[in-house]
Amino acid sequence: FFSCRVLPSSSEGFGVAEKIVLLTFISAVILMAILGNLLVMVAVCRDRQLRKIKTNYFIVSLAFADLLVSVLVMPFGAIELVQDNWIYGEMFCLVRTSLDVLLTTASILHLCCISLDRYYAICCQPLVYRNKMTPLRIAVMLGGCWVIPTFISFLPIMQGWNSIGIIDLIQQRQFNKASNSTYCIFMVNKPYAITCSVVAFYIPFLLMVLAYYRIYVTAREHARQIQVLQRAGAPTDGRQHQPDQHSTHRMKTETKAAKTLCIIMGCFCLCWAPFFVTNIVDPFINYTVPGKLWTAFLWLGYINSGLNPFLYAFLNKSFRRAFLIILCCGDERYRRPSILGQTVPCSTTTINGSTHVLR
Repeated sequence: FFSCRVLPSSSEGFGVAEKIVLLTFISAVILMAILGNLLVMVAVCRDRQLRKIKTNYFIVSLAFADLLVSVLVMPFGAIELVQDNWIYGEMFCLVRTSLDVLLTTASILHLCCISLDRYYAICCQPLVYRNKMTPLRIAVMLGGCWVIPTFISFLPIMQGWNSIGIIDLIQQRQFNKASNSTYCIFMVNKPYAITCSVVAFYIPFLLMVLAYYRIYVTAREHARQIQVLQRAGAPTDGRQHQPDQHSTHRMKTETKAAKTLCIIMGCFCLCWAPFFVTNIVDPFINYTVPGKLWTAFLWLGYINSGLNPFLYAFLNKSFRRAFLIILCCGDERYRRPSILGQTVPCSTTTINGSTHVLR
């Protein structure tokens, strides 16, 4: 993910016991991220019902970005952290750093697109959602999630725009004559720190907060209207609870899905907010944030790459079923019942432009 500074130093180096603990922890994080994100991608590719949900295209692309983080970024950061030395050269240091910035920005843009998709699905009328989320628009949004980060990663980093005015300080910290060690240092000046953080974190975060707030308000209003409608039309033969249960099923499903995505977004922000706040503050306090604090914030963010698949498994019933089918080699117990076997009669009603099924 996004590491605006990687600053290990021999003066702050870890002891043998600390390195063993770190290596064990880091290996677990990397393995969890690789296996978890692969499981998400395979689940959507194999499950036809999951492929029908437009939001899952963003989830697969997000899992692919997290998978690249765990394969292309984390291992090299772990090696440098444990060995207290960068052995891959200056050019590969720039490439790794650019990938770091690219992939973390892509991840948060994917989460932003997911929130907008849920906003149109829940807060707007079905026709509006179909017009907004066409296959072409989804493809354009996915392309933007990968192209936009390029303009704040490879382009400025390879051109050295992030180091204007602080080149001498970077060179001082790249080499340690006492231990004869070299480090992959990525420090940013004030303009780049502000621009990069605003584009990669603060603007998407604001859009997600607004989208999920509107989803919460709309879900509450729809639930209230459904209850009022059912009270007005409820039968008097003692079977009031059955229509109430089925008529609110769709809205409960939508609300639960929105809550799941809110939790996913919240975990992302909790993991990365400390880093992005420090990233803006550090240039204004003469780069005095301790290296170990940077390392802690960086790996707190890396944990998020392996966290999302577990959130899907525990909070999303469809993903949980797909995971069980894959892990249990297609056990029939976990497959969906055929819709042909459902014989419960149903009708529909429209509330505020949202269609609800009444059985």
